[in-house]
Amino acid sequence: MEMQNQTNSTAMPAGDVTAAGGKASFWRKRSVIIIGTVVLAVLLLAGLRYLALAFTHESTDDAFLDANFISIAPKVAGQVKKVSVADNQAVKAGDLLVEIDPRDLQAAFDQKRAAVDSARANVEMLKAGVELGRAQITTSEAAAKQTAAEAAAAEAGTQKARADFKRAQELFANHTISPQEFDSAKMAVDWAEANLKAAREKAASSQAKVAETVAQLQAALRSLERGDAQARQAQWDAQAAELNLSYTHIAAPEDGYVTKKAVETGNYVQVGQNLMALVPDRGIFVTANFKESQLKHIRPGQSVRISIDSLPGGPFRGHVDSMMAGSGARFSLLPPENAVGNYVKVVQRIPVKILFDKPVESGHVLGPGMSAVPSVRVKNYEIPAAVTDLVGVLLAVVIGVIWWRLAERERQQAKNEFQHTPGQSR
Repeated sequence: MEMQNQTNSTAMPAGDVTAAGGKASFWRKRSVIIIGTVVLAVLLLAGLRYLALAFTHESTDDAFLDANFISIAPKVAGQVKKVSVADNQAVKAGDLLVEIDPRDLQAAFDQKRAAVDSARANVEMLKAGVELGRAQITTSEAAAKQTAAEAAAAEAGTQKARADFKRAQELFANHTISPQEFDSAKMAVDWAEANLKAAREKAASSQAKVAETVAQLQAALRSLERGDAQARQAQWDAQAAELNLSYTHIAAPEDGYVTKKAVETGNYVQVGQNLMALVPDRGIFVTANFKESQLKHIRPGQSVRISIDSLPGGPFRGHVDSMMAGSGARFSLLPPENAVGNYVKVVQRIPVKILFDKPVESGHVLGPGMSAVPSVRVKNYEIPAAVTDLVGVLLAVVIGVIWWRLAERERQQAKNEFQHTPGQSR
């Protein structure tokens, strides 16, 4: 009997003996201690890393990708002839998106271009009229000079006739000449004066003709100026018609992705009607809604680590660009009104704009509304991950050693109690 008990005592391992009897204790098993220490080390590593980040960073999961998307709308009305893109299609700057039937605008452009040709021909005709008027002025001035010379000659002849008549009067009074010669002298004076009057009237008429041709030239110059203005107006109308014709081809203003397409071939579209939206593949940023209590240390320019839920390759680097001057709720469609009823304080969210330091290169589309988790570094110092990992490992090892020694002590006590129990020892 004693040999059987001794055999059972020596056959049972000391590590599996308990104070209560022969059943093994789960928490005192060496395998459980080793696995538990490893699990504890992992938990400590994660916890210490999170604690280190909490001391130096502010983060939020209420953040989304955002972009300044472009609304595509026509500048001219008309029937859609062709739609060259599909929903969510990637396009390059300059690619054709929508083509509007150009026939009406082409006819208007041809009409304006014909008006330009007519206005230019009118200008050329007016220029010819101006040149004619200048030639007429030259001719009338020459004629005026000629009549003025004739008037001067007539006046000289009149003076001679008057002098001859005066001598004839003296000679006739002395009975030196005959009455016939006296009458001839008198008739010569009368004819010379009549000729002088006619020459003066002709000279005045020639001078008036000069003034008339000058006035006609001025009128021709004013008509030419008006014709030039009309030609320029026609040219501008033609340019506007050509520009409207070019608007029938709606092209992508920059690289991006087509979203919210609301146009099909055959639709009649109006000016300013939203046809689709274009989300640029560059210029994506993050709008993070931080609690107002988190903004104590957040400043523009601080570095940010960004994790994007749809991309496994993070975190990505960025920086704080700006903060909204007000809460998001205040600028919503229906802002809250706290002046009535019972007031309950709610921590407000402030939108913070975060830009990527480098464009995010991914194998699929990134667009507004996708979830992101930014972490803003608000302290000048940073606890290295190696330090937190080392501390976590050391703590786990210390706890594991203490656990191991306590388990060994309890196993030894259980062994001693088992060996000294009456009926179980020799």
